Amino acid sequence: MAGAILGDRGAGEDIAQEALSRAADQWNELSVFDRPGAWARRVAINLASNGRRHRSREGRALRKVHPLSPDCEQPERVGDPEVWSAVASLPNRQRAVVALHYLEELSVAEIADILEISVSATTSNLHKGRVNLALRLGEQL
Repeated sequence: MAGAILGDRGAGEDIAQEALSRAADQWNELSVFDRPGAWARRVAINLASNGRRHRSREGRALRKVHPLSPDCEQPERVGDPEVWSAVASLPNRQRAVVALHYLEELSVAEIADILEISVSATTSNLHKGRVNLALRLGEQL
């Protein structure tokens, strides 16, 4: 899920590791929660969103200094590159909701709980994400 948010599976694995490490460090407090996994997922989402913003700023700065050459290596992903590109172009909240729904197979209520937003906001972001993906991919709505 973090890899989908970032658009980079390896970086997503690093973020998942960091989130689990933080959960282990705070296990005495987290173990009393009904769903400590939801806390770890939320940490991973926050880290991925922050990492995406940082990478975006860093990429813009690097392109100003040295434009990318056409033979520059891109990270390898499993699946359709066009779909990954479309998912990566979604706003942060939509990307997180889409990733949690389709990659983690979570319900709208579970996603709302993890992201600490209302069910209606979750439904709205999922709908907007689907519409944006359909538009980017040239699909009929």
